[in-house]
Amino acid sequence: MNYHNGVMEDHVYKQIELTGTSTTSIEDAVQRAIKRAHKTVRNMSWFQVVETRGSIDSGQIQHWQVSIKVGFALENS
Repeated sequence: MNYHNGVMEDHVYKQIELTGTSTTSIEDAVQRAIKRAHKTVRNMSWFQVVETRGSIDSGQIQHWQVSIKVGFALENS
């Protein structure tokens, strides 16, 4: 959270939904989504996992797919 002179600043936030994928883990799928979004989205400050799914082959997890909502503050004009 941003503070100015000891007072929390008011912000307006926007949410986007992203889906990250990984053959390694849920955490890696989330990190990949955030890392990629960081290239074009500024002021990201939080995320929420909204859905987790994966694929199975021969009884083994082959792929993770994690959908997240990411919140970021809109810039002041």
